[in-house]
Amino acid sequence: MEEIDLKELFEFVKSKIEVIIITTILVCTLGCLYILFLQKPMYSSYTTVVLKSSSGDSTGLSTGDVQLNKNLVSTYAEIMKSRRILDQVISNLKLSTSYGVLSSRVSVSAVNNTEIIRISVSDEAPDVAKNIANEAAKVFTQEIDTLYKMDNVGILDEAKESSAPYNINIPKTLILCFFVGLVLALGILFIIFYFDRTIKSTEQIEQKIKLPILGSVQDFGKGGKK
Repeated sequence: MEEIDLKELFEFVKSKIEVIIITTILVCTLGCLYILFLQKPMYSSYTTVVLKSSSGDSTGLSTGDVQLNKNLVSTYAEIMKSRRILDQVISNLKLSTSYGVLSSRVSVSAVNNTEIIRISVSDEAPDVAKNIANEAAKVFTQEIDTLYKMDNVGILDEAKESSAPYNINIPKTLILCFFVGLVLALGILFIIFYFDRTIKSTEQIEQKIKLPILGSVQDFGKGGKK
């Protein structure tokens, strides 16, 4: 592998600073255009349900109830994303979507290893995301009572309509595009420099032929300019 003179590489990059600037601006511009005109904004809303005593009396919650509920959290999370629940949500809200699409937009997780389950829904319309989350929690509590014959799930917080899309962040995108454009420009310049075999200085000639240069002829154009 041919050795690279870092000083020459630095000088080459410095002489092509306009390429770096133009490339970076171009990438940032394309990134912004993609966000503004091509990327679909997605909104997210979430509701939480809590596992409680089967009697519905929180003051009567025993140690056994707490342990049972913690063991049921992962099972309930899977039930929440089941076809039985989501198909009913689609039917109740008259959604024009399939189970597979809705399932991909619903995420269920336990909150900090507690008995609280968070149901998050994303959609292109903020009101639709909110309605799906609330309806899913409602259907879920009803179906758990049917499946387990236990009324041990209650809605803790209802979903609220999101005011801003979660997948669009222009400042963050600009910073990312800036670094992408910078790396891209430097990569292109490095490749050009590495594969460039033209002689640019007498030092390069000495390195190639291993002989000292005794003299050189300057090129003068019109007006005595070199």
